[in-house]
Amino acid sequence: MRKALAVLSIIALLSFSTAFAQTKTYTVQAGDTIWSIAVKNQIGISELLKANPQIKNPNLIYPGQKINIPNSNNLNVLENEVIKLTNQERAKVGLSALKTNWQLCRVARFKSQDMANKNYFSHYSPTYGSPFKMMENFGLKFMAAGENIAYGQRSAQEVVRAWMSSPGHRANILSPSFTEIGVGVAKKSNGVLYWTQMFMRPY
Repeated sequence: MRKALAVLSIIALLSFSTAFAQTKTYTVQAGDTIWSIAVKNQIGISELLKANPQIKNPNLIYPGQKINIPNSNNLNVLENEVIKLTNQERAKVGLSALKTNWQLCRVARFKSQDMANKNYFSHYSPTYGSPFKMMENFGLKFMAAGENIAYGQRSAQEVVRAWMSSPGHRANILSPSFTEIGVGVAKKSNGVLYWTQMFMRPY
């Protein structure tokens, strides 16, 4: 199994606009389950249940019931831009585009948030362990995987440019071994952004 890690930090003291999470309402349809609603909205079950404390038994939902769906915030715009710019870099050297894997994006968000919350910067998380163990524990199966992390950059362009200027990060971005990508961005209370870019080739 191929595993690759790369670290980059650039400290920026400028603030970034605050992201506000919002919610939308979904009406349960016949045949829906908490799992199917989570997958349809590309969020984890734990996040869905956290937004709906009124659901005491996740196995008992009814048609017509209203469920809160956590909406994307403006950090997701940055994540999507990183994926777009990454695939542009791959196209320049004749590589196929990486497919966005929402479950891998979810793992990357948890990793970035963990770094921001616990004030560390490392591939090894005190909460989740190595990125590979973290991916496995979130139910992802892969033949090859890699991770790039960074903090302090203020835009998607800045972080991708920084990664492409670093041999280890560039190797992950341009690896033909990877077919899928997930990106997660989190903001610390002081406005500093933490970036995680995860790659994999699933079984």
